[in-house]
Amino acid sequence: MTKNTGNQGQDSRRQDRHRPPSALENFKPLLIDVALPLGSYYVFKEAFGMSTFAALAWSSVGPALRTVGSLVRKRSANGLALLILTVNVVGLVLSFVSGDPRLMLAKDGAVSSTVALGILVSVALGRPMMTEGMKPFLVKGDPAREGAWQRLTTGAAAGSAGFRRKERLFSLVWGVALLIECAARVVGAYTVPVDTMVWLGGVLMAVVMVGTFVVSGAVAVVPMECLLSEETAAEHGDPVDPTGSAPDSRTTLAAAA
Repeated sequence: MTKNTGNQGQDSRRQDRHRPPSALENFKPLLIDVALPLGSYYVFKEAFGMSTFAALAWSSVGPALRTVGSLVRKRSANGLALLILTVNVVGLVLSFVSGDPRLMLAKDGAVSSTVALGILVSVALGRPMMTEGMKPFLVKGDPAREGAWQRLTTGAAAGSAGFRRKERLFSLVWGVALLIECAARVVGAYTVPVDTMVWLGGVLMAVVMVGTFVVSGAVAVVPMECLLSEETAAEHGDPVDPTGSAPDSRTTLAAAA
């Protein structure tokens, strides 16, 4: 009786080791590398009344620790943590700039360009950074879809080549869009009246975000969702739904980035 219980315990542990990540585990990189540092910045600045410099400095601690830990354990940098850390460092440097209101408006474009360049470099290295934000909304915490994602990204599925092209394209669209937003913001800072540019900067960002959601969704997210659904169905021998998961993909577009 005891022996059987021990075997069952071993089987349970073995299954846990091979269990696909849960929804919470899929979201963990976003929560730790993006949500935590950005949220802590606003908490330090607004709730505790810290200066911009101090808030940026303290919110950089988490990404810095994650980046160093990744370098020590894996001999490679944690992409999202490194990007957020870089943006914070750029913000720290630019926080010393004062006196010229146009220069203060233009510095927001420098932050956008830092993010854009980080994304584009990740595409060139074959490790598109925006994938971390898109994956949870495509996988939806479903073990079958998680398995299909792994097969598609590792080249073990028939549609792997197309899937990985769309994966890179998604990040490429966002990188280029943020560079365009940066250029428009800098040009506006020196050509548009300061009072106008103060509110126009927010409108510009909103327009770029909405446009990029639509474009990246049409050219990358929806095709990837279809490939993911097809691979999931093929693995289980189920007929492929010709409509795919299009209704859910609209939610994906609004949240993936």
